[in-house]
Amino acid sequence: MAEMADIHELYEESVQNVENEVKFLSTTFRELRGRTAHTFREDFCGTASLACEWVGQGDEYSAVGVDIDSSVLEWGRQNRVNRLDTADQARVRLIESDVQTVETPKVDILVAFIFSYWIFEERAQMVAYMRRCLDALEDDGVLFMDMFGGPESFEETREKTKHDGFTYVWHQARFYPVTNHMQCYIHFKFPDGSKLKKAFSYAWRLWTAPELRDMLHDAGFTNVTVYWEGEDEDGEGNGIFTPNDKGEADLAWIAYIVAEK
Repeated sequence: MAEMADIHELYEESVQNVENEVKFLSTTFRELRGRTAHTFREDFCGTASLACEWVGQGDEYSAVGVDIDSSVLEWGRQNRVNRLDTADQARVRLIESDVQTVETPKVDILVAFIFSYWIFEERAQMVAYMRRCLDALEDDGVLFMDMFGGPESFEETREKTKHDGFTYVWHQARFYPVTNHMQCYIHFKFPDGSKLKKAFSYAWRLWTAPELRDMLHDAGFTNVTVYWEGEDEDGEGNGIFTPNDKGEADLAWIAYIVAEK
């Protein structure tokens, strides 16, 4: 089963929910700016599923996806962009480039999701990237990032999640408290006993919420707000994110950080 599996399909099913993300992006922008966002850029876009979902909202929506990996961009073109209607395909532009240097038209919304921007482990480099994001936005544009934290994020641990036909394993293999550098992997296991080990590998710095907020302000953003996930009656995340200036002392959490130009 491992030999037959497509790691990009497995990844999207395990990690992403682009329908909910587009809804959150559109609703939050409208609440903040009093208008509808139409132009969109996705940094570290990978398969560009989010960009494709964005243009599906209507003919007036367009998206740019930026990634440095040519192979994953090509997979996205063949398996995501090409599945769109012809008119929608024309409104998705994928660019193979470094997000630190790429030049694109200004957009209403710029996103850096799934923590990929944590590859910038030095503060100066991170602030420089955030300034690039600021410059890429329209005058009332908004930057959306995600982040995770909690005591469990500082541990060397594995977390398993069962899906239909496979098990997703998030593996925090190494963590160094002096630098907050961490080495993480995604593995997949299948009912027949086969495995895809280290299907994805990440070398990051674990940035904290206060650090990210401070850096965004230093980069020139005016308002920086953390959107925290609510809980259902069982105490589990309900997928609804709202502004929160304190958060909750959960063992593990995921939140959005929203920066207004």
